Amino acid sequence: MEGRSGVSFMKYGSVLSLFVVLLAYWFRSPQNAGLDDRLDTVLSSLLRAESKVGMNNVARPKVAVGFGGCVDLIVDGVSLLNKIGLPPTDQPLHHDYIDNAQQLAQSFAYFFAPGAAAERFVMNDTLFSELVEASRELPGNRWSVGGNAPVMAGRMATEGCDVLLGGSFSPDFTDVLSQHITVAGNIVEEPDIHLILEYPSGASWGHYTSRRANRYIVHSDDHNPYLASMEDFAEKLGDFNPDLLVVGGLQMMDSFPFQSGERQALLSRLATLLTSSTPRIGVHFEMASFVEEDLMEDLLRLVIPHADSLGMNEQELPNLLSLLKGSNVTVLSDPNPRVATVLDQMRELYRLVNQRHQDAQDSSGESDTKPLTRLHVHTLAFQAMIVTRGSQWKNTMSATAKASLTANRHVCGSADIDPSKARLIMDDSFSISRQEGSQRIPLQETRPVSCWDEEDYQICVAPVLVCTEVYQTAGGGDNISAAGLVLQI
Repeated sequence: MEGRSGVSFMKYGSVLSLFVVLLAYWFRSPQNAGLDDRLDTVLSSLLRAESKVGMNNVARPKVAVGFGGCVDLIVDGVSLLNKIGLPPTDQPLHHDYIDNAQQLAQSFAYFFAPGAAAERFVMNDTLFSELVEASRELPGNRWSVGGNAPVMAGRMATEGCDVLLGGSFSPDFTDVLSQHITVAGNIVEEPDIHLILEYPSGASWGHYTSRRANRYIVHSDDHNPYLASMEDFAEKLGDFNPDLLVVGGLQMMDSFPFQSGERQALLSRLATLLTSSTPRIGVHFEMASFVEEDLMEDLLRLVIPHADSLGMNEQELPNLLSLLKGSNVTVLSDPNPRVATVLDQMRELYRLVNQRHQDAQDSSGESDTKPLTRLHVHTLAFQAMIVTRGSQWKNTMSATAKASLTANRHVCGSADIDPSKARLIMDDSFSISRQEGSQRIPLQETRPVSCWDEEDYQICVAPVLVCTEVYQTAGGGDNISAAGLVLQI
């Protein structure tokens, strides 16, 4: 009798569950139903745009990526500050580097409230050690492979490339890398550690509330600032014969206590490496959180002139543009800019960089610098690309779609995108410029990637399905940039 009752309950329980689901679907609000349908349509359309370009399985593209790497220790930022007993400050301030706990509190508060990404060098070894030890003890901490170069290399290997990675790693570090990644560099016993202080949208620290999910990163590197793997990387580069050369991780030089002339010498060697690559090889430089103007000037002189492609976020774009226009470095910008604002900044950056290239050619006849032919800006709400028509960069529309999808995949921590854990925050239509009378482009769910021609380039903009259940923001830009590049080689 008991068995028959159990079977009967299971039978009718299943029917009841199905009835409840159908009832919920029937009575869900038309507004929510419309939003769900819209997200589903945008997702399927982005997936279709991404899949228009298939990877050639016979010949995997070859990408060389430098420099450096680290082990990321990822924690909840507010929990860490609470654990070390660091109270919220009443003075949010920008600091180029961190030398004591008070500066850490002020710097964290400065970027936490607007929800802007930041990365700072900790001069005080004792303070950094205390932060690492406290992070180890926090529940829910996670360790992962970190650093611009390894993260971009990992994404490119996942997407079907063979990768030469320049960095100095421990044996444990190299063991977890993809089999499609070959390491060029020295073996070190203790890798550099980066502390990733993550926080979600709406997080509170004292009277501060974050406007969006992001991270504040602190490090105290020993190896990465010296580009220690560059010599071995340069030796292996010729035989590897890459289709693309990617440079990142140079922010580890920011505010680092080099000897006089040491950093310029390292960047001069990097410039030589970049000029020695054949003209057919595209060079991409991934920007980062730079605050030291002298370093930015060195990059403008020694690195950027040798890059065909630049990648950056909504903070780094106005930062670089400000310096190009002769102003000071812009430390903090709008973390949620409008499309028109970003596009105007991209056009101006594209023009100024190429004007510098042309001026150098006219004055000295130099042929070892390159015009900028690709510019990718990744923001929380959308992806935007400028690509010169007739350049070596292919499939811009599909690449922009792939970059958009990768943003969700990385932040949500899943290769499969769940529309119920996403939202669109890009406007239903956008102006292509802040100039009065500029064209407005509607967001079409069935064709969400908008592309159009201007002057000598094409512009593509794609909305991002913003992840609402954040797994990790750190490494987002590197994954997004790498994924976009894969389809354009």
